[in-house]
Amino acid sequence: MRGGNEPKVSKARQLRKVENDAEEKLWSELRGRRLNGHKFVRQLPIGPYFADFACREANLVVEVDGSQHANRSQDRYRDETMNRNGWSVLRVWHADVLASRKSVLDTIVAVLDGRLDKKMIAVDAKFLPSATSEER
Repeated sequence: MRGGNEPKVSKARQLRKVENDAEEKLWSELRGRRLNGHKFVRQLPIGPYFADFACREANLVVEVDGSQHANRSQDRYRDETMNRNGWSVLRVWHADVLASRKSVLDTIVAVLDGRLDKKMIAVDAKFLPSATSEER
């Protein structure tokens, strides 16, 4: 958000104050380069959207979804928009962050390490690489 416009900065700050319990637990694992030295930020504006978590160095967005996100067409458009902007998107379930946090962290590390680099849609997670990362 360096040099970003004030309305987006203000909105991002507001969103950071209302995180849910799963986002709070995941943030405690991601902040301060705690996950293998990768720097994550919260509520990063990307186009008209705000990413729950983003690692700029890997162009990775991590979204924590509740049940209201099941098969939502708006999320598909959001993912496509982020992909077009060069971001890969990993969607994990709120319940999995709370019940299986190590598994969620292992999946994030697999993306960061390049072991997960192809489109993957599973019951517990969805990974959509950006167009640029699929070309590598």
